[in-house]
Parts: sequence; structure tokens; C-alpha cells
Amino acid sequence: MLAMLSVPLHAQDRSAPPTLEDLIPDSALDDPEAWAADGVEGNTGAIAEAESDQDPQEFVDTELPLEELPELGVQWPEDIELPPFQPLEPDADARLAEDTAPLLPPLPDSELVKVNRQLVLALPEDADLFPQRDEFVKRFNELSTIEQLEDGGGNIAQLAARARADEQLLAELLRVYGYYDSQVIRSVGGIQPGEEEADQTPVVRFDIIPGVRYRFGAIDLGELDSAPDGPALRQTFGIATGDPLSSDRIVDQQYELDKALGETGYPFAEIDAPELLIDHRDTRGDLTMPVRANGKFVISGINSGDPRFLSGNHLETIARFDTGDVYQRSLEQDLRRAILATGLVSSITITPRKVSEPQGDQPGEVELDVDMTRAKLRTIAGAIGYGSEEGVRIQASWEHRNLFPPEGSLKVRGIVGTREQLAGVSFKRNNFRGRDQALVLDAYASSVDTEAYDADTIALRGSFERLSNLLFQKPFSWAVGAEILASDERNRVIGGVERPRQTFFIGSVFGRATIDTTDSLLDPTRGFRVTGFAAPEVSRTSGQTFQYLRTQADFSYYQRVTDSVVLAGRLRGATIQGAELTGIAPSRRLYAGGGSSVRGYGYQAVGPRNDFGEPTGGRSLVEVSAEARIRTGFFDGALSVVPFVDAGSVSIDSVPDFRFIKYGAGLGVRYETGFGPIRVDVGVPLNRDSMFDSPVAVYVSLGQAF
Repeated sequence: MLAMLSVPLHAQDRSAPPTLEDLIPDSALDDPEAWAADGVEGNTGAIAEAESDQDPQEFVDTELPLEELPELGVQWPEDIELPPFQPLEPDADARLAEDTAPLLPPLPDSELVKVNRQLVLALPEDADLFPQRDEFVKRFNELSTIEQLEDGGGNIAQLAARARADEQLLAELLRVYGYYDSQVIRSVGGIQPGEEEADQTPVVRFDIIPGVRYRFGAIDLGELDSAPDGPALRQTFGIATGDPLSSDRIVDQQYELDKALGETGYPFAEIDAPELLIDHRDTRGDLTMPVRANGKFVISGINSGDPRFLSGNHLETIARFDTGDVYQRSLEQDLRRAILATGLVSSITITPRKVSEPQGDQPGEVELDVDMTRAKLRTIAGAIGYGSEEGVRIQASWEHRNLFPPEGSLKVRGIVGTREQLAGVSFKRNNFRGRDQALVLDAYASSVDTEAYDADTIALRGSFERLSNLLFQKPFSWAVGAEILASDERNRVIGGVERPRQTFFIGSVFGRATIDTTDSLLDPTRGFRVTGFAAPEVSRTSGQTFQYLRTQADFSYYQRVTDSVVLAGRLRGATIQGAELTGIAPSRRLYAGGGSSVRGYGYQAVGPRNDFGEPTGGRSLVEVSAEARIRTGFFDGALSVVPFVDAGSVSIDSVPDFRFIKYGAGLGVRYETGFGPIRVDVGVPLNRDSMFDSPVAVYVSLGQAF
């Protein structure tokens, strides 16, 4: 076939168009099969020769031009006239961008907001057209896929793909704020104005036209109005017809309504998912959120699932409500926290159960079924402390927290240290006769050998207290109690000189109160604490009786100045009124110095001394401390450095005279753990006595210095 198309066999004018008769002769109609077998008339021999003697490719004459195609013509109707072409106006919203094209100027009445190097928003300049502008930009910035892309990272294709996702995100956010007819115009490419040619960063720009903000239309809250408190509950749902439409507001007000139902006696209330019907013609949205109050109830009691462990009566003591009180969800949650705070249970479930249905205007009754899982009740605890002047102190304890149900614990403890040994046993009844109250009985025997005195003591102490714990930090706590003790004491033996021992029999009552506005018991960052302590005492020794009053006041203040810096300060003052120093047992006098006092000095090493160089203690004390707790980026922010400065004075008289004032300064580190910071402080005495004070002191313990 290639040969047939290449050989010129036509004798007529080649410019004349061939006809159908020229191509298909009459003989083909009579016998088409024979005509198709023989080929075109006059060329059979040529074809046979080509097929038998030559390769078809060699037969083709490549020098001959291809035969011209026939001209086709259609006559145009004379009675049709087309209108002339009109030039098209350019689309004002069209955006074409290339890698090297500069960023387009903002639309009229709009302002560019640069989110990052690759993302720009063009928003209405008039704040009244889009009052949520700042909140909108912040929210978009947190969700943008382009913002999540590394600055300058990715190619133009990746940027374009993320731009499409962000365009959808912007449209959804606009609908959240009630702009259902908004427009978002996306342009990708270009460079930011003013950038150097060598730093051409592709940009995505979104021009945002919010349009009209829709408003709430009809609001259907189902059966809410038929509830006993229906009108009041309806007022808590802060959306009315005509308010600007906002999906966020629907979610917030649904939460507020659910909270109001739970706080006014409706434990079984149900709220269906909200539905919003948008009417684009009237630019409004009709809200349907069916509410079923399901009756109002009061609490008739608490039913314990483990009454031998924690009885229902004891749980009613813990609860902050009485029988007959209107059900409140917050009271139920508070009871759950209070039971967990006992430390006796590992998990808890509280379920309101109907006892009686509401009758007319009378509410029904519910009991709270409490199911608990017991926690491990035995605890072994320990602590290690060290001071270069005080030596090593190791403390350990064993405790059974519910040996005497309910919440009666027994604790055995011991201390072994360089200068202190102790063995003691204590009984504690938590939530005694009321929430967060405790009865404590403690008996111990100790031997203490310090720079100031050597005392062997046996004591019995009891207290009734209301104190803070980690789950319930109270703004006000208190304790009252009494103690009796016998103590055999003497000043230390210095240079082989024996000091006479003296036995003191002491009886005391005491009271303590604390006001606490801080944000943490273990590591506060803001607020203050004020604690006052007073203890009238009677002491008998060597046939003489002495009466005196011990008082002390502590004030500490904490202020966060940056995200990583907290300033802390402490002031302490104490005095003993009513007896001379010799009538007060050395172990009951006032001393200063040590890791929780004036750092840089030894324990009890600040104050007056006798002729043997022994600290005698005093009847008045003043201490002041200041430190900066600076969090570093090391160990995921758990490590802090703490520069500090301390000062303290102890006086023999009951009024401070500041004759023996001492100053110390140093640097510490804190490592935050799950149960409080580990503290290491290195202090230097600034006006040390070379005979008694070391040039440096080190303190290691758990918790802040104050």
C-alpha cells in the first residue's frame, strides 16, 4: 500500500478534485470481490512486481511530495449575519502568579496580614465588616497546614496542595463565625514585596471577603420550657433570635445549659445534638436542640458498695451536702474527689439512682450509688537529707492507712542521723467528725545532739486539725492541740568539760492557723502564705516552775515575673515571753541557721554563744530570705537554678536587738519530680566567724527551702 500511495499514476490534472466515480469504476459494482482482489485498474503489474521483486521500503520514492488533500468547500448561507466580536473585560477576582511575579496589591478596602514568610491574608480593613479578625487569624494560624510546613520548606507544588486545604479551612472557619456567603480567593506563587531577588520565597495569599454575617432565626429547645425551672433554665441559654450566628457560641451555650441542668436538680437530663438550618434568602439560621429535663430530684442518701471498708454514713460525713438537698452535679464530682483524697481507693464510680419519681411540683428522690476499688493500703516511705553542718539524716516509715476503719491509720516511723535518732508511733483518723478534719495522736522517743544541746526526750502529743492536701488546698487551715514531755538535756561537752544535765517536765497547748493563696503546696509560683503559731507552756525543772508563751509568725510571697522566672521571699519572726532564758529548756529556745533558715551556716549556728562557744539559743528571732527560681531548658525544663540571699538574727532578750545578725548567699539547683523538687543548695557565709563557721555549706533535701 505504501508503494501505491507514492507512485504518480494519474494522467489528468492533479489539481482537479477526484470524484467517487474516478475512484470506484463500474466494474467494481458488478464484481466487487474480483475488483478488490485485482487492485486498482492499471496497477496490478506494478503491485505484483513490487511484492515479488522489491522490498516495499525500497520501492517508496521519498523525493516525491505527498499528494495534496482535496479542497472541501461549504457555501455560507446568505441570510445569516453574525454580530461583531466584543472584547471581554478582565475578571477582577482573577489571580495569576508565577514564581518570579510580585505579590498582588491588596483588594480595595483590605489590609494584608502576614502570617509567616509563605502565608498572607488580605482581610477587610474596616473592623466593622469583620470584627472577629484578630481571633480569626489566631485560630487559622493554629490550624493552617501551610503554617505547619517548615518556613521556606517544600516546593511550589507542595505549597499549592497545602493552599487548597487551607482555602477549605478558611471557608469552614468563616461559616463557624456565621459568614455563609463569604468568598476566599487563593493565589499561589510570587515573592513577598521588598525581598531580595536571591531570596525569592513562594507565597500563598488568601483574599477574604466575609460578606453578610447570618443571624439566629427560630430557636427550638424541645421540652425545656415544661421543666419546673424551665424559664430560668432558658435564660441560661444565652442565644436569642437575631443574635449573630456562631457555631462556637452554640457549643458554649449547650455546655452552659447542660451545666445549669446538672446544678439545679436534673441528673437525668438529655440534650440532643444541635442542628442548624441555614436560610440563604433571609441570611439566618434556625437552631433546633431538643432538651428533655426528665424530672427534678433531691438527694436522699449515699449507698456504699463496700460498707465494711467505707460505710455510707462515713461517705455522708465526707460529702458537702445533706439529705434532702437538691441534686447538683458539682456536689457529686466533689464527693468523688474527696473519696479519692482519702488514698484508700484506686477508682470510683458514682451513679444517681431513682428512688421515687417527681409528683407534681414535688421533686423526686435519688440515691448516689458509690462503687469503689480498694487501693493498696500499706505504704513504706523514706527520705534522705544532708547538710554539711548537720550531717546525714535518714527517715523511714511504715503505714497502714485503714487499719481501724473508716480511715483510721497506724504509722510507725524512725529517724537515724548523725545528730538525731527517733522512734515513734502515731494514730490518725481522717475526716473525723467532718470533712477534711483529722484527729492525731503521736508518741515518740528521741535523742538529739546538736551544736546547741544534747536532749533525750519522751513525748505524747495530740491534735485536732484541718489541713490542706494535694487535692484540696485550702485558703484557711488550722490546728489545735496539746503535748506533755519529759526531756533530759544538757549543753554539749566541749574540750572534755562535763556540763550538768537538767531534766524538764513540760506541758503545752498550742494553736496554729494559715492563710494560703498560693497555687501549689509544694512549688508555688504566685500568691502568699501567712502562718501564726502560739503555745502557752509550763516548765518545771530543779524545783522551779516557769510559765511562758512561745509565738511565731511566718510570711512568704511568690511572684512569677516571666514564664521561666519566679521570685520568692520569706520573713519570719518569733519570740518567747514570760521567762528568763535559764528557765526555758534548750530544746524549746529559738535558733537560726541551716538549710531552711540562714543558708551558709550550720544548723542552730546563728546567735549568741556562751563562754565555751556553744550556741545558747535565744528568746527572739528574725529571718529574711529571697531567691529567684529560674527554670532552664535542660531536662525538658525540669532543671532550675536558684540564686539566694538570707539573713538572720537571734537575741537573748524577747525583743530582737540584732547584735548577732548573720548574712549568707549562694546558688542552688532544683530538679522537678512528680512529688516535688529535689533541692541542692550551696551557701557561703558572708560575715562568718572563722572559729565556728565553715567557708561553705551544702544542703540536700526534698522540696523548696520555703
